[in-house]
Amino acid sequence: MESLAQLEALCERLYNSQDAAERAHAESTLKCFSVNTDFISQCQYILDNAFSPYALMLASSSLLKQVTEHRLSLQLRLDIRNYIISYLARRGPELPSYVTGSLIQLLCRVTKLGWYDDDRFRDVIKECMNFLSQATSDHYYIGLKILNQLVAEMNQPNPGFPLTHHRRVACSFRDQSLFQIFQISLTSLRQLKNDVENRLRESALSLALKCLSFDFVGSSLDESSDEFGTVQVPASFCIPSSWRPFLEDPSTLQIFFEYYAITKPPLSKEALECLVRLASVRRSLFTNDTERSKFLAHLMTGTKDILQSGQGLADHDNYHEYCRLLGRFKVNYQCSFQLSELVNVEGYSDWIRLVAEFTSRSLQSWQWASSSVYYLLGLWSRLVTSVPYLKSDTPSLLDEFVPKITEGFIASRFSSVQAALLDDLSEDPLDNVELLQDQLDSFPYLCRFQYEGSSLYIIKLLEPILQSYTERARLPSTGDIDDLFVVEGQLAWVVHIIAAIFKIKQTTGCSAEPQELIDAELAARVFQLINVTDTGLHTKRCDKISKQRLDRAILTFFQHFRKSYVGDQAMHSSKQLYARLSELLGLHDHLVLLNVIVGKIATNLKCYTECEEVIEHTLTLFLELASGYMTGKLLLKLDTIKYIIGHHTRENFPFLDEYKCSRSRTTFYYTIGWLIFMEDSPVKFKTFMDALLQVFLNLESTPDTVFRTDTVKYALIGLMRDLRGIAMATNSRRTYGLLFDWLYPTHMPLLLKGITLWTDTPEVTTPLLKFMSEFVLNKAQRLTFDSSSPNGILLFREVSKLIVAYGSRILSLPNGNDIYAYKYKGIWISLTILSRALSGNYVNFGVFELYGDRALADALDIALKMTLSIPLADILAFRKLTRAYFGFLETLFHNHISIVVNLDTSSFMHIVGSLESGLKGLDSNISSQCASAVDNLAGFYFNNITAGEATSSPTTINLARHIADCPNLFPEILKTLFEIVLFEDCANQWSLSRPMLSLILINEQIFSDLQAQILASQPADQRPRLVVCFTKLMADVTRSLEPKNRDKFTQNLTIFRHDFRVK
Repeated sequence: MESLAQLEALCERLYNSQDAAERAHAESTLKCFSVNTDFISQCQYILDNAFSPYALMLASSSLLKQVTEHRLSLQLRLDIRNYIISYLARRGPELPSYVTGSLIQLLCRVTKLGWYDDDRFRDVIKECMNFLSQATSDHYYIGLKILNQLVAEMNQPNPGFPLTHHRRVACSFRDQSLFQIFQISLTSLRQLKNDVENRLRESALSLALKCLSFDFVGSSLDESSDEFGTVQVPASFCIPSSWRPFLEDPSTLQIFFEYYAITKPPLSKEALECLVRLASVRRSLFTNDTERSKFLAHLMTGTKDILQSGQGLADHDNYHEYCRLLGRFKVNYQCSFQLSELVNVEGYSDWIRLVAEFTSRSLQSWQWASSSVYYLLGLWSRLVTSVPYLKSDTPSLLDEFVPKITEGFIASRFSSVQAALLDDLSEDPLDNVELLQDQLDSFPYLCRFQYEGSSLYIIKLLEPILQSYTERARLPSTGDIDDLFVVEGQLAWVVHIIAAIFKIKQTTGCSAEPQELIDAELAARVFQLINVTDTGLHTKRCDKISKQRLDRAILTFFQHFRKSYVGDQAMHSSKQLYARLSELLGLHDHLVLLNVIVGKIATNLKCYTECEEVIEHTLTLFLELASGYMTGKLLLKLDTIKYIIGHHTRENFPFLDEYKCSRSRTTFYYTIGWLIFMEDSPVKFKTFMDALLQVFLNLESTPDTVFRTDTVKYALIGLMRDLRGIAMATNSRRTYGLLFDWLYPTHMPLLLKGITLWTDTPEVTTPLLKFMSEFVLNKAQRLTFDSSSPNGILLFREVSKLIVAYGSRILSLPNGNDIYAYKYKGIWISLTILSRALSGNYVNFGVFELYGDRALADALDIALKMTLSIPLADILAFRKLTRAYFGFLETLFHNHISIVVNLDTSSFMHIVGSLESGLKGLDSNISSQCASAVDNLAGFYFNNITAGEATSSPTTINLARHIADCPNLFPEILKTLFEIVLFEDCANQWSLSRPMLSLILINEQIFSDLQAQILASQPADQRPRLVVCFTKLMADVTRSLEPKNRDKFTQNLTIFRHDFRVK
């Protein structure tokens, strides 16, 4: 670079040029600053001398990349830290905000990465206090920005920074610094309350919110989630007990209520977010009941004032956050207030009245507040479910307000149907499955609270609409289509609501006789509707979206009604309901009612040819019915079921001919297969398979020259999906044997022909490979052949042919635009097939080598080639590929370790290195698979090299050579395992302990060196205690991998982990 002026010109082109080629040239020229550590001093020179903000931005971003991606010396990192702090103090106020932000990010990144390297990195808060004590507001602002970025940096993992290290640093920062920063934010908020400069208040409020949103337990939960069960709780639930004094101080809550009152959006929304976090703290955090009651009273007073004034609620974000705040009053037992506490607070009656009025207004404004209503309904549902446990004499007043809210919700749903008709652009709430489920999860509790009144209201609404719909069925033409759209929409909502009421019957235990009779009254209206939906004019409207919505609602009703009154557990506990249904409709027992449901299923499968949602939903219900032992037996008695089994062709069920519904074919044949196999009849099975046999014969007779036509393509796809469904239904040796004998050996060549001629077409190969994946799966020990049978070996030879044919061809093809769909998906299914076949225990693999059969060797060879063709980053990026890859490696290391060991060193290192990456992942199943693979490898090394006699087997020699070429391989894996066990909340400690012992026994010097590293990273005053912990870890552990010795080490490791983590 000839001059600073040239560099500034290049930087300006890099950030501002509209010419892509010019930007690319500038980026290429300036790249050296971010990749070469020799240019770090030049970056400092640029910061000191450049005037162009783009040059300053280049220097800052380059340093950030250098610090993140390179292992810089400790002194250099300290120098960068000290330089940035002094630079911000000197020039920070005059710099553009984006340059300041980049420099602050650099400072915080250096601080995080060096947190355990030198105590001076932890002095960053002291440095921030120097900024905050300056006279100028600019310095104050920079100090707050540093703290904001520091909390954010500590709360988020960094790419390339091991997750175990991140958690260690985050926990240390939480314990040592976070509370102090939160105190600073509160102090700043109080000082800045009357300040006219909005940016300072914004920064202080943002800092408080970041502190309260910190991931205190290392679970990385999304704070917007409201799934607060016993497992998933908001991060602020786990605020440390040391924060108690500040949380019990009334001024803490008050400052956020005041900021909501004095600021405008988006600041007012952040103030509400802080209140939401504070309202979510666990009950046990408070000193006693009195302090918790004071806190609750303060929250109720603040929220009541907002309701009375309405201030800020015209802003949608404020409105939504305020609804979340109300929802936190009653979440669960651990992190909310009990109804008895609420009713005893002074002013409860005014508060509950205002909340009820607010809820009613929200329901009326459903379009504006659709996502916010969820929190309000959740609050009311949890209040009404608490009434049975209310022991206070003070009335809850819920009897007065809940019926109004119930009626308001139903009225708002009817309004949504009218609105959807008038505005084609708005999404109909009936189509938003997630929102529909959220609202209907809470609302039924309100209906059941005063069930008799609610049911009468629903019936009163439903009957005139049902009467109108019945009359329309008799008309010769549709007439007013819009009117019919509205009627079907309203009916769909009522059916969904009734379905939801039945859904919660199981959880609430509403089995009292009066409730059962009311259930019968509501169910009767839905069954009356079913008699109408598929008669007369309505049979011709299956292509209309409103009819499809209604039928989906009916299917949902069937699903929930079945679980309460038709399932195996309900056979003898629903007499009152059936007595009433018999009086109203003649439905006197389970079989008659099942016939109605199956009739609707058959009608949907016949009439709906292109609506995937209805077909899929119908088949899901069909499968649920067939899967139940008693309901399955009852189904076989019905003529409709006999018809479906005997006429399962596209002529009778047109959806089978629609390609976009082809995925549903698997479920269809899975269900029919389940019913067929309930009867022990090979003759019925063979008769059932005649339709598929005809497809096989047609395809087998098709010459290769015309095999790549659309007709063959769709026939082959459908056939494979059908066969997969039938294979899924085989759950015993007998039923699997029927399918195996039907398929092998006559029809297996067609599979090989299909995979060979259609390799480049994932639409064909995916269903074919998925069928084979199901066919080789030994679930419930169904693949158990006679001792004299060669079927297991013959089946594996077919698997080998298929894998080799697919793998050899797919590897030779160029990558498509969507590499996952084009290549990776087929590869992961192939690996799954091979893993299942290798671990199924129905093949003696020694036979292949003994008789010179290359089926096993060829299959493993092509599988390894496929795995090595995929970059590790891609393997880890696609979840299903990740699972298949590591599952295959576990099987390979367990049963065929010589195949891996005999690879070249580069390939061996790649595979074993990928196991270390899998250990670091968040999925405990994958982590356990990797641990098992590492244990098998390390155990083999220990038994055959460390403790074994000198042997000349090629496998042993190759493994010794690999480890000699890569001496850091085992130490790095052992280090990773220790970091996971010591610094993470691992759920699979037992699995991780197995390879740890194997690795320690291989070379105890490795363990000694690692012990020294871990001790050096801990505070000096803790080291003597930790030395004792390490000594106890190996107590009574011998140099062997016997099961008893392994169990002793695992037991010691549990104690070691507990003692090590004690503060």
